[in-house]
Amino acid sequence: MLQKQKKIKAFSQLGEILRNLGETEIQKALPGVDQLNRMIETSHRHNPWFTPINVKRALISIGHSLTEVKLKKWLTPYESKIENQKAFLKVGVVNAGNIPAVGFHDFLCVLITNQYYIGKLSSDDQYVLPALGSLLIDIDPGFNDRFKFTTEKMEGFDAIIATGSNNTSRYFEYYFGKYPHIIRRNRNGVAVLTGKESTAELKALGRDIFDYFGLGCRNVSKLFVPKNYSFQHFFETIEEYKSVSELSKYNNNYDYYKSIYLVNQVQHLDNGFLLLTENQAYSSPPSVLYFEHYDQLDDLKNRLKQEKDNIQCVIGKSENGWVSFGMSQQPELWDYADGVDTLDFLLTL
Repeated sequence: MLQKQKKIKAFSQLGEILRNLGETEIQKALPGVDQLNRMIETSHRHNPWFTPINVKRALISIGHSLTEVKLKKWLTPYESKIENQKAFLKVGVVNAGNIPAVGFHDFLCVLITNQYYIGKLSSDDQYVLPALGSLLIDIDPGFNDRFKFTTEKMEGFDAIIATGSNNTSRYFEYYFGKYPHIIRRNRNGVAVLTGKESTAELKALGRDIFDYFGLGCRNVSKLFVPKNYSFQHFFETIEEYKSVSELSKYNNNYDYYKSIYLVNQVQHLDNGFLLLTENQAYSSPPSVLYFEHYDQLDDLKNRLKQEKDNIQCVIGKSENGWVSFGMSQQPELWDYADGVDTLDFLLTL
């Protein structure tokens, strides 16, 4: 069994490689880069949503979270539990495949708590996590017998972490309910605008909306705006993201929903690659952004707290305690999905 400090060192080395994926000169000096670049191309051929830019973006984001300082900060509150840990169990993880390597945090949590990881890969994301696991073994062979990936039915696990839609979560509850479990459901990112946002803030919001084509649970799928809000500045500012329409899958969504809205006379705004329509729901399809008006900001804050089970994160002015514009897809290690502390779950099995 690897000691905690050795694991921190190994993951921080992995983080260094991932952080520098965009730096050509640094790449040449780091092991595993050629392997990752081949995986990036394979992932895109298998799943067109996983463009090389987006796969690399996901890996670099993971890399920024895997620094020795952040790993130690994250683990410090759990030191006594890790040191006194008695149970070493097999943890099955059902991974979502909506964005590249979306299940990496669970992979990290299971390994850092000395459990054995069994990962059920999504058919949409079969290559990224195994490539990271292989690179981790290259860094420290002590991980060689600590995890496995499968696309088949999982067997022999003692606990389960499963991420899926609201429909699949009912399936998960039925089949996995007898095991210690974390079961995650649909959640979405939302943004709150006041009408006083700067051009820089709105440009950053564009990343929250369009990174990974809006498919992530932390992507902004809905805006809350004040009464009589004008979207002109917003549309002008996000024009630089129009390249999303170059992906046929995204553009097909845009054409489909535009046709639906026109035929059914649904009021909407259209800038040529994004449709805005007023809707009380939280989850919008790719190429569509829902919005809703609010009267008083304090009332909206209370509502968002009451409806937190539908919300993964709130983007807005940081002084309100929200995630800053542009940072929705840059979670820290301690930003747990659905607000459920994965480390604590694994350490109390």
